[in-house]
Amino acid sequence: MLNGCAYILTVDVGNTFIRFGLFAEDSAAAQECPLATCEITTPSSITADEARMRLAQVMAALAADAGMPGALVPAAAVLSCVVPALERPWKVALSRTCTGRVLTVGPGLKTGMPVHYDDPAEIGPDRIADAVAARAVYGSPCIVIDLGTTTNIEVIDACGTFVGGVIAPGLALGARSLSAAAARLPQVEPSAPTHVIGRNTREAMRSGVVLGEVARIDGLIDMIWADCGYTTPVILVGQDAETIAALMAHAVTVDQTLALRGLLELYTANTRR
Repeated sequence: MLNGCAYILTVDVGNTFIRFGLFAEDSAAAQECPLATCEITTPSSITADEARMRLAQVMAALAADAGMPGALVPAAAVLSCVVPALERPWKVALSRTCTGRVLTVGPGLKTGMPVHYDDPAEIGPDRIADAVAARAVYGSPCIVIDLGTTTNIEVIDACGTFVGGVIAPGLALGARSLSAAAARLPQVEPSAPTHVIGRNTREAMRSGVVLGEVARIDGLIDMIWADCGYTTPVILVGQDAETIAALMAHAVTVDQTLALRGLLELYTANTRR
């Protein structure tokens, strides 16, 4: 608690990055933007003590960015982790840092959203956070496209039900797989090409990786709309979202704090009296 206000920390542990969001406890759930955000690289392994030390640095950065002098200790936290080996260290670190509850997104946590999926336990916590926030902020129906190690597309139908989605290799993964599978191909950064036809190997690879991803996403949107029988708003989040959005044929909304606000929405749903 600082200046008489309690704060909630949301933590989204992805395969490539870990994102943190700081919210006032009286925030209006997913409608409210975080007071501050922070992003660090996801380590391949970490101990609970190391996670706690990183967390202390993150809290100091969040407090500074939010214009709060002094030490900031969150009252509670909610954790989403797609890397099983990292879930326990971060959960322990958060429990030792927060003065109150630490919730972990997974089976048993209330989402407040109907789910039509063969096995709901298979749905990654990041997908749940995206879907919950999109439904709360943008209404139903809608589509969320999350760009990262994988490209995840979540579909919320006109009744507000999570009905499934699409999982495909992500942009950076596609670039790495080209150079890993073909000895003569170099590693390229997946930045926006200046033209479609590459005039050297790197340009050709960049065009194939980036524009190929754009074409796939545009095409999948059309196929999902055809499957649903209606069009929907499309929300784009994650790595290189702004770059991809600028190249797409479809109009999309880029919302980089969607998952963090979804975690806050889940916290609110599970602690409301």
